[in-house]
Amino acid sequence: MSADIDPVLFRETLGNYPTGVAVVTATLEDGRPAGMVVGTFSSVSLDPPLIAFFPMRSSKSFARLRTAGAFCVNVLASDQEPLCRTLATGGEDKFDDVDWHPGPWGSPVLADAVSWIECTFDDIREAGDHFIVLGRVQEFSVQRATLPLLFFQGGYGRFSLGSFVAAPSPDLIQAAQLAEVIRSEVEQLSAEFEVNCSVVARIGCDSVQVLAANDGDLAEPAPLGHRQPLIPPFGAIFMAGAPQQEIDEWLGRAPDRSPERRELNVTLLGRVRELGYSLLAAEPEALSRHEAVLHEFELSGGLPRQDRLVRQATSDLAELFTPDIVPGDNYDLASIVVLIPTRSTQPPMALRMTGLPESMPAERVQALIAGMKNVALAAASMTGARP
Repeated sequence: MSADIDPVLFRETLGNYPTGVAVVTATLEDGRPAGMVVGTFSSVSLDPPLIAFFPMRSSKSFARLRTAGAFCVNVLASDQEPLCRTLATGGEDKFDDVDWHPGPWGSPVLADAVSWIECTFDDIREAGDHFIVLGRVQEFSVQRATLPLLFFQGGYGRFSLGSFVAAPSPDLIQAAQLAEVIRSEVEQLSAEFEVNCSVVARIGCDSVQVLAANDGDLAEPAPLGHRQPLIPPFGAIFMAGAPQQEIDEWLGRAPDRSPERRELNVTLLGRVRELGYSLLAAEPEALSRHEAVLHEFELSGGLPRQDRLVRQATSDLAELFTPDIVPGDNYDLASIVVLIPTRSTQPPMALRMTGLPESMPAERVQALIAGMKNVALAAASMTGARP
């Protein structure tokens, strides 16, 4: 690269152009599947029908692919990020647990991909540290009418309107309806303790506020429908009774995936499971930083760069999460969250209390938790769930 070009700035600049994500696959002479993830797939010509992708000249995966007589470009769907990460790894066994079938020319067609285009090699040319690979289209098909997976600023995502207020969905509508059943109990709790009380529901990977009663002295900044990404330690209350697969996915959203950090998050989850509630201590600087990056995330429409900042700022709150409540001590808390028992057919829900007074005696904290648990049990009774 030219000495006048900063490679980091060059990548960051080009990273502002979003690309689709595809997997180029082929069947080798010994019958084994091979493949590589590319973000450089492009249509080239209609007559003759040509496409192109641009692998690095040093790519070992492409060195294997080019020995095949044909290849297939699989356009990944927005829900296939895990598959993308699997196939982006090295090794000849990465297809072991991948669902695929041979295309007309024998190339692997990935199950549930948006579309596939099977080609023969038309030309391969050197272009700097990459190849330009031209493929002559032989067969193609659309498998799923769904959104594709996108790569932008170093992260994966999908096309959306980018609103930070959750769009209506069956789970969200059901959660709002369930919350309405206990509206009077939530409002009474808010008025009795002069705090803000809300009902939040786990919708996908987010916590969404579906009901609010604000009788506290501090304003509740989050509007109805506002979503908070569930990144450890946030969301532990929803994970307390979740299947291990969902717990692993939640743990995997932490920016630091070291064994030490995973052990800390597992310990915090176990503590929430034992207590039946979670607490967040009020540390103004850390909370302000978290609120600021969450606000920037909202304004950006959820850009990957801002998402990484939110993940880190959320993870940094782990030291403030669920402190011991010792009789005789006083506490400054930002929030208390208690799980609302729901049936398996209902979205997971919780009662959240914010706008809490400063320097609360331990006895006062326990009284708040007891009041919240009573409302949660009432909700379970009204909705037919088992505590």
